[in-house]
Amino acid sequence: MIRQTSPDLLDACVIGAGGSGLAAAKAVRERGLAFDCFERGSGVGGLWRYGNDNGLSAIYKSLQINTSRDMTSFADYPMPPGYPDFPGHEQICDYLDAYADHFGLRDQIRFRTTVERVTPQPDGTFAVTFRTADAAPETRRYRHVLVASGHHWLPRTPEFQGTFAGRVLHAHDYRTPDGFGGQRVLVVGMGNSGCDIACDLARVADRTLLSTRRGAHVIPKYLFGMPLDTVCPEFVWRFAPMWMFRPAFAGVVWMNRGGLRLHGLPIPGHKVLQEHPTISSDLPSLVRERRITIKPDVDRFDGDGVWFVDGSREPVDAIILATGYTISFPFLDATVIAPENNAVRLYRHVVHPDVPGLFFIGLVQPWGAIFPLAEAQAAWVGDLIEGRCGLPDSPSMHRVIDTDIAAIRRRYVTSPRHTIQVDFHAYRALLRRERRRGLGRLVAR
Repeated sequence: MIRQTSPDLLDACVIGAGGSGLAAAKAVRERGLAFDCFERGSGVGGLWRYGNDNGLSAIYKSLQINTSRDMTSFADYPMPPGYPDFPGHEQICDYLDAYADHFGLRDQIRFRTTVERVTPQPDGTFAVTFRTADAAPETRRYRHVLVASGHHWLPRTPEFQGTFAGRVLHAHDYRTPDGFGGQRVLVVGMGNSGCDIACDLARVADRTLLSTRRGAHVIPKYLFGMPLDTVCPEFVWRFAPMWMFRPAFAGVVWMNRGGLRLHGLPIPGHKVLQEHPTISSDLPSLVRERRITIKPDVDRFDGDGVWFVDGSREPVDAIILATGYTISFPFLDATVIAPENNAVRLYRHVVHPDVPGLFFIGLVQPWGAIFPLAEAQAAWVGDLIEGRCGLPDSPSMHRVIDTDIAAIRRRYVTSPRHTIQVDFHAYRALLRRERRRGLGRLVAR
């Protein structure tokens, strides 16, 4: 039951109806809070809706998730047992549709609605300006704003010296290998999208090149016949010291995949677990079969070809840039939040330390699945909104943020890709502790 509130001031505004937005909407709805959820597209799913008419989805047709079905499911709504271990994007989208219907969320979502501006007000509320289709902009006030707009929608495109005469596109705009048959194609970037797309193209292209700046520890989807995220129990991920866990995990990967050199893959200059995982069971064999050629970092473009830092040149017809995304919130003023090199100062990756009532759901890059973490974040935020738990003061939150940033820098190679990195089990346990500590903060006050 949604409690009554002033039509001029609602409890919460949720921005986005992807997996994170649905988790946020469910958390506020089950607490009886009055809210609006705005979604730019015509259906739920966000990133996972192939060809989403919001123009922001980066899904390619062959995409499967890299986290297992059971580990990816929301806690109180498991994926159908008939789904494969690693479902495809169509199945994930169907799952999110069913989730929205099961929890009665669809009627609370305003589709084809773009949030244009979120402005904190002097009285602690927020003025949210939004536009639906061709209608005039509207503005409503809310006590809280939950941003779940995602961070894989604004392509990060590096600049290269020289010019290229062929086709250049970002992985965000890649859908199928159609149109690349018989061509020489260069994929820049050895993350998950880059590897998937290179494997996709290798089946139709005349020559497929994959350029990498520092290499990657390519991890197969299955270890000892089990989905990779189910092999190690939670207590190992949470409590084993990294100096012990890292070589053990590397050994397990080696036993299942063999050495990188065996497949013709470059040896990274960093250790396993010092980067966001690159997961592919296909890439090593395709490289070994010479259907994909690994190249070093791009030096410059040169007409109908590309020079690489090792002094080699390759003629290519098309280039696909799998170079990641830029975190951006165009509806928030830079005085509120201004990510630089994808660095975002949020307490526990959720709470704005200086703007009470402003929260971010799903703004993490986990070693593991995102849906259960967004669910845990949303539950915590729901408690905060209800007043069931409290937060530290702003200076204390900033000190924790500094500590977390320092820990990320010690653990991972320096890259905009790793600014919001978390370990699945450890982070979920941290959110549970925040809910318990928050209750204690209220009692102490």
